[in-house]
Amino acid sequence: MQQQSIGSFELLTFVQQPHIGLRILCWLFSLVILGCIANEGFINRPDEVQKFCIFNRNQNACNYALGMSSLAFICCLLFLAIDVYFPQISSIKHRKKVVLADVGTSAFWSFIWFVGFCFLANQWQVSKAEDNPLRSGEDAARTTIAFCFFSIFSWAVLTHVSLLRLRSVCFQEEYEELCTQQHTRTQTQTHSHVLSHCV
Repeated sequence: MQQQSIGSFELLTFVQQPHIGLRILCWLFSLVILGCIANEGFINRPDEVQKFCIFNRNQNACNYALGMSSLAFICCLLFLAIDVYFPQISSIKHRKKVVLADVGTSAFWSFIWFVGFCFLANQWQVSKAEDNPLRSGEDAARTTIAFCFFSIFSWAVLTHVSLLRLRSVCFQEEYEELCTQQHTRTQTQTHSHVLSHCV
């Protein structure tokens, strides 16, 4: 029972970290976009067999949303796995590299979703009503656009939080270097003092 309590406390502490909560949010947003496009992103008129993208029949629009949401989904899972392993990384330099990668990746995804939001919103605006007389999938299309918009800010905030983490890791690195230099200087002075007494 004690081990279970400790494990539950560690999991709760892990999830309560700001960057973890934001990463899970980004993961959920990508899952929503992926689900909307995969389930209702392709439609056809009653007199057609072939299905087309709901966004102005532009297959590139749906492919973009599908591809980016899938990659973002995988990326979030990958970094969540790294976050679990992060406390076990003893080297400050390796920690710095991981956080730097997090900053770059988060900024990249914020930009990608900005492009995606503009692209999908534009294609939805110019979509023709006669291409979808039954108005099927419209809620899914609007949800996709909305969560692309939300993803811009969730990844941007994650970038900011990761920058704060990077500042903390850089401080630890500087502190470690100062301690090492101080320790080396102390050893050198002690050795010199011993040698002077021996002479």
